[in-house]
Amino acid sequence: MTDTLNVPGGDVPGGDVPGGDVPAVDVPAVNVHGVSRIFAAGKGPGVTALDDVSLDVAPGEFVSLIGPSGCGKSTLLRLIADLDVPTSGSIEVFGKPARQARIDQDYGIAFQQAGLLPWRTVAGNIELPLELHGVGKAARRGRAAELIALVGLSDFAAHYPDQLSGGMQQRVAIARALAESPSLLLMDEPFGALDEMTRERMQNELVRICAETQAAVVFVTHSIPEAVFLSNRVVVLEPRPGRIRSIVGVGLGDMSGRGEDLREDEGFFRSLSEVRDLLHGDPDSSGTGLPTGVVPKTGARGVETR
Repeated sequence: MTDTLNVPGGDVPGGDVPGGDVPAVDVPAVNVHGVSRIFAAGKGPGVTALDDVSLDVAPGEFVSLIGPSGCGKSTLLRLIADLDVPTSGSIEVFGKPARQARIDQDYGIAFQQAGLLPWRTVAGNIELPLELHGVGKAARRGRAAELIALVGLSDFAAHYPDQLSGGMQQRVAIARALAESPSLLLMDEPFGALDEMTRERMQNELVRICAETQAAVVFVTHSIPEAVFLSNRVVVLEPRPGRIRSIVGVGLGDMSGRGEDLREDEGFFRSLSEVRDLLHGDPDSSGTGLPTGVVPKTGARGVETR
């Protein structure tokens, strides 16, 4: 991937970010149609990571992908980002083929690995996408300082990546991905390496950014509470070959109304239970994700339920 983590059309305090036209509201931020991905094997038919997956993500919508390890969550995200190509089917981002959207830098990306530039400081890494878009020095420094404080690294702004722990490096990468309040953000378990307090703080900040910018987000996670707290919809995937088992609409209101107290809301627990039940369900059952008469189990291998 490139060093830049940016999308056109975002607003940055103190400076404008150049970019393409804002997509029309009736054009999905992401359209996945009939996508399959088969990885070739030395012998045999190969491994089917995804099988006939179709999904639309609306502008401003937050969609989480959740399922057992190996179900194709990260593969789907990589296909949307044009870091891999589907075996069959098509993907569009804001009405463009995924490859063109990547060339046009139409989205920001945050991965599990930080991918920081070793010759740049913490502040320098966070400022990078703003610098490449011509944002003034004062505005870059101000925005970087805000994000450094957010992720709890104010004492490390002048440090280099090799002077940071792995968790600290990931916090810098998350801050960099958030620098331009992107119109589409693709996130692959970006909070997984963070401690619980920082993780919840980053979830709250992401909710705020989405409310302010109407950014669309496709978010991969193993945490059921994280998926429910953040999302408008949670896409539950079956074990390999990855198919969509069900899509849960999370009726917790828009992003602007989501705060700490939401984690104690009855609707939050109801949606959490629904997603958990689907993750334990029989893929042959219809609608509920559970075979008739079977009581849900209390834990899921490979899925975080805290």
